[in-house]
Order: sequence, then C-alpha cells, then structure tokens
Amino acid sequence: MGRKRYVAGTVSAGTLVVVATPAPAVAGPVVHEDKIRNVPDIAGEWYRDVVEWADTTPGPVQTFMEHFTELGIVVLAAMWALVFWRSRRGPVKPMAVALAGGLGVVIAYGLSEWSKTYLDAERPCRTFSELTIIADACPPTGDWSFPSNHSTIAAGLVVAIFLVSWRVGLLALPVGVLAGFSRIFVGVHYPHDVAAGFLIGAATTVIVAALLARPASKLVRAVGPARDDSE
Repeated sequence: MGRKRYVAGTVSAGTLVVVATPAPAVAGPVVHEDKIRNVPDIAGEWYRDVVEWADTTPGPVQTFMEHFTELGIVVLAAMWALVFWRSRRGPVKPMAVALAGGLGVVIAYGLSEWSKTYLDAERPCRTFSELTIIADACPPTGDWSFPSNHSTIAAGLVVAIFLVSWRVGLLALPVGVLAGFSRIFVGVHYPHDVAAGFLIGAATTVIVAALLARPASKLVRAVGPARDDSE
C-alpha cells in the first residue's frame, strides 16, 4: 500500500508540474504580440511611424489636423458647389458633368460604406491601443477601418471638380490629399485604408460621370433655360 501511495503521489505531482509549467509560455506571446492580424506588417509600421511623429508635432499643428480631418471635406464640397454654380449659365456639358460627378461621389461613398461593413476591419487605434492618438477617441467597434470613407469622399470630390474645372481642381487636389492623410495623422486609419478610399472615390466618380454625362445633359436641357451646347 505504501508503494502504491508513493507511485500515485509521484504521478499526481508530475501532473501538477505538467499543467503548471506551460502556462507562462502560452500567455507570454499573447501579451507581447505586436503583429496585426490580417493586415500587412508594413502597414502597421507606417501607421506607427506617422502616429508617433504626429504626437511630437506642435500643439497648433495637432489642433489644425484634428479639425481639418472633417473641415477638409466641407471645403471640398464647397468647391464642388462653386464650380457647379458657375456652370449653370454656361454650356450644357459642364453642368451635366458636375451633376454626374456629384452623383458619382454619392455612389462611391455607398460602395465604401458597404465595403466597411462587409470586411469588418479593425481600427488601428484599437490594435495599437498603447499609442497616443490626436483624435479625441478611437471610433467604437462597428465603425470599421477599411476603406476610409473620408478619403473616398475627398477623392471623389476632387475628381468631380477636375472634370468641370482643372484650375479649381488643382486647388482642390492638395486639400483632398491632406484630408486623407489627416485620417492617419489623427490615428484612426491605416495608410492602406486611405489609399483604398482614394482609389474607390476617384475611379467610381470617373466611371459614373462618363456613363451619365449624356443623360445628365438631356436633363439639364429639359429643366433649364435654353443653352449653347458648345464647349
């Protein structure tokens, strides 16, 4: 009986050692994991570089970028409204293209929003929660990261403006680029979120404007005063 008790005790102690020993090894990598699931490491590195640099910039710069991330879209919308208003007394085509381009921006936003809800990509400010961001707070779960709606709208508006007036478009271009970059600067988007938004916004607006320019021209002629069809 004594031998059996000894053997049982040995097995029991050995079992305790086997169960207890691997625990730190399993927990360690989870705590120190710094890779980004389903996101290329280079995207995380670029995001970290920009956000850490943003945190070292002067206060006025941070305040400007924090507000410009929304204000930039307002400025671009106002510029599109300006070229649309100026086109109302000119030939048919510029106003028709302005209308079609504006619709293209709306469709691009819809595609971007659908992509976000379908892909459910996590925001970088939750993945890198240890970093200090300029934004007031990281968007809540459910407000996903990929692609950037702001960048989609910005690129769409820039293209819609360019299609009507290349001079105003040249002024709108840096505003759109800065609006997109500000999303990374304040810490709420990865660089590839912004790049994808730019691509969706620009491509969709060009395609929609090309497809709908002729129907829009007919609409302008039908509802507006007589116009010259010259360029």
